[in-house]
Amino acid sequence: MSLPLAGRDAIVTGSSRGIGAVIVKRLASQGANVAINYVASAAVAQSVADEINAKGAGKAITVQADVSSLAGNQKLVDAALAGFGRIDSLVLSAGYTEYGALKDITEQEYEKHFDTNVKGPLFLTQAFAPHLKPGSKVVLFSSSLTHGSTLSPNTILYVASKGAVEQISRALAKDLGARGINVKTVAPGPIDTDLFRRGSTEQQIAFFESIHPHKRLGQAEEVSNLVQFLVSDGASWINGQTIRVNGGYVI
Repeated sequence: MSLPLAGRDAIVTGSSRGIGAVIVKRLASQGANVAINYVASAAVAQSVADEINAKGAGKAITVQADVSSLAGNQKLVDAALAGFGRIDSLVLSAGYTEYGALKDITEQEYEKHFDTNVKGPLFLTQAFAPHLKPGSKVVLFSSSLTHGSTLSPNTILYVASKGAVEQISRALAKDLGARGINVKTVAPGPIDTDLFRRGSTEQQIAFFESIHPHKRLGQAEEVSNLVQFLVSDGASWINGQTIRVNGGYVI
């Protein structure tokens, strides 16, 4: 029995750790060949690739590239095309978060958020667009915080950048949709990752658990399941939508 993503080639940015690593493993387990993108953690990225390649479903390669820069984007494009010859799915999960109130915002922090969360995905999509064929999928990443009433005042830069992603996704869906290429955005709520736990106190974690109907945090696998569907043929009529995966945290 063939795997549902067999013969597909995908890039997942920021995929050496956290949600990105779970996504890239999920796509590969369904037969996709995957490019694991990382900035600095070469050994960690290689361990993810080794785990994927040992299972013998999809093939994995690693690509070091800072996707917040145009030079890094081009490096990723060149490496992915050299490794696979084509790309069918572009999953833009790399992101940056640093919380701070208005009085603490600096130009450097502003640029870091918007370079990583907005400029990077936009220009990487632009760079790959000439190589995408009809039926290809582009998946961007936002956050359920863009619609949440529990918004904290120290999330200004993060939610501003993620709001921009959602609007870019809407416009790209019209642009690339004319070529049969679908664009959508995934907006997770709080997800139980090492990064989330390192940046939260036990009281904060307990609070987020308490306001979910299921009284728990989301799991990275629950995000990866959605991404797998969105890059599959079953999602051929989903275009320009932001899909919140948060267990009812934001409705």
